[in-house]
Parts: sequence; structure tokens; C-alpha cells
Amino acid sequence: MAAKSTKSAGTETKLVRELAKILNDTGLTEIEMEKGDLRLRVAKGTNAVAVSAPVAAAAPLAGAPIATASAAAPAEPTVSTDEGAVKSPMVGTVYTRPSPDDDAFVSVGDSVKAGDTILLVEAMKTFNPIKAPASGKITKIMVEDGQPVEFGEALLVIG
Repeated sequence: MAAKSTKSAGTETKLVRELAKILNDTGLTEIEMEKGDLRLRVAKGTNAVAVSAPVAAAAPLAGAPIATASAAAPAEPTVSTDEGAVKSPMVGTVYTRPSPDDDAFVSVGDSVKAGDTILLVEAMKTFNPIKAPASGKITKIMVEDGQPVEFGEALLVIG
């Protein structure tokens, strides 16, 4: 059993190093990845990496972010207490319309159906459609077009 934990820790260390290198090479400030039960988040400026999985923590790297581990399931960041808040699934830039010349996907008061595209989040030059998780009415929009967003940040509320 100890050999498996050592192997897991070695794998985590390698992943943390690779993610830290990607941050440095690309100029990104944050990267998050999930693979099975392993969840890694590497962010510049915070000097911390969260490793959430039922495995041992990776050893801290010299000059790199510090790694921590938790056997508990990762908690969803609580950015908004609004019920029906749609949260960003990634770090990126939010766009409220399909192109600069088009109208916004949604406005306060609009009705949406589950699966409708309500926003875009651009990450690493890929535009990811954010779909309405449920049908309802847009009661609040908490972001502006072109605004940077964090993972778990509330974008809008569907009531």
C-alpha cells in the first residue's frame, strides 16, 4: 500500500510541475484540471495549489506553488448565495454576446430554456458556451462583456 501512495505522490508532483510550467510558458494566472478523483488547481500569485483527491499530497517544489491534499470531496466555491446562480466552470473571459456587433445572449427579464446558450467563457482562445442549467427567467446578470472570471464565480441568476 505504501508503494502505491509513493507512486501517487510522484504522479501528483509531476502533474504540479507540468501545470506550473504551462502557467509560466503561457502567461496564464490559473489552471485547473480534473482526472478521475484527482483535482488540481494551480494559480500564480497565491503560492498555493489545491489537490483534492483521496491520495497523498505532492511534495512542495522549490520555487513553485505549495501543494495540499484533502480526502474530502472538493467544495464548490461560494461566490454567490443567490439561488439559481449560474457559476463559471472555468477561469477565463466572459462574453455576453456571440460577437461584438451582436445583441447580448440574454438580458434581465428574458426567459430561457434549459440548454439555451446564455454566455460564452473564453479560455486559451477557445470559446466555451455556457448553457442554462434550467428553464426560468434571468433575474440578475453579475458580469460585463469582456470581464475576466474565476472558476466558480457567479455569472447570472435564473429564477
